[in-house]
Amino acid sequence: MKIYFAGSIRGGRQDAELYHKVIAALKENHQVLTEHVGDLSLSVVEDKGDKAIYEQDTAWLRECDVVVAECTQVSLGVGYELAYAEAHGKEVHIFYRPQDTQLSAMLAGNERFHIHRYAKEEDLLAQVKAIWN
Repeated sequence: MKIYFAGSIRGGRQDAELYHKVIAALKENHQVLTEHVGDLSLSVVEDKGDKAIYEQDTAWLRECDVVVAECTQVSLGVGYELAYAEAHGKEVHIFYRPQDTQLSAMLAGNERFHIHRYAKEEDLLAQVKAIWN
């Protein structure tokens, strides 16, 4: 299965280490098209150029089988990716920590999205493994 992992880059890298761990868990049995999101050295200022990033990310979104998004850190880009995924009929799973953020009603109210709440990193990783392993 090809997985598109979405997590905040320009919106803030506070959860980059968490993204790295989730991607590693997903990679145990699947291909993650967006491994770079979990790269701890990834800067919020990419050097590829905005148009190239858009073209690559939308191509990966069209190619993937499922989108997995960690939405605790607010990100316009992740929101756009989720809408794009929905428009292309992709299965979407959203994870977030309710103690740290209030999920947008546009996500929480969308019955096509699978919403997963978690409190600790261990809970998130256990949920990911239960769904995809």
